[in-house]
Amino acid sequence: MKTAQNQQQTAPGAFTAFARFVLCGGGVGLASSFAVASLASWIPWALANACVTAVSTLLATELHARFTFGAGGRATWRQHAQSAGSAAAAYAVTCVAMLVLQQLVTSPGAVLEQVVYLSASALAGVARFVVLRLVVFARSRAQAPATARPVHATLARVPAPADPAALCHAA
Repeated sequence: MKTAQNQQQTAPGAFTAFARFVLCGGGVGLASSFAVASLASWIPWALANACVTAVSTLLATELHARFTFGAGGRATWRQHAQSAGSAAAAYAVTCVAMLVLQQLVTSPGAVLEQVVYLSASALAGVARFVVLRLVVFARSRAQAPATARPVHATLARVPAPADPAALCHAA
């Protein structure tokens, strides 16, 4: 039987969390880029990006709660809502990048579109990592059990009086 203390995971360090974030978020992002490209052949690109962003944000938030940031369980509604806010900003960045591409290149190829989309997603992803680590999953890290640290006591050395009877009269 697991105890409550065993169920909580300790929060990973920044480097480990970022590596996990890249693995989880990057994997979802890469799959999303292909999904957006496929869906955009049937519906407008911005709508395809919005649909894929919504689904991928739900999936990525669950992965980040369970694996990336060591929250130890499913993401809460609060975490999903905060993550959705950072995803909305990432959505705006990718949309602006694609609109700029369409303004600069009259007929961009699929490879160029993927490069621009993935580059914009990567930049937005770094910002999302910071927001998720410092805001969205910060409470989970604060609740994780603290590692034991040694306590150093300082003892003041007071010289003993030459006359032990002086101890009784010092007060």
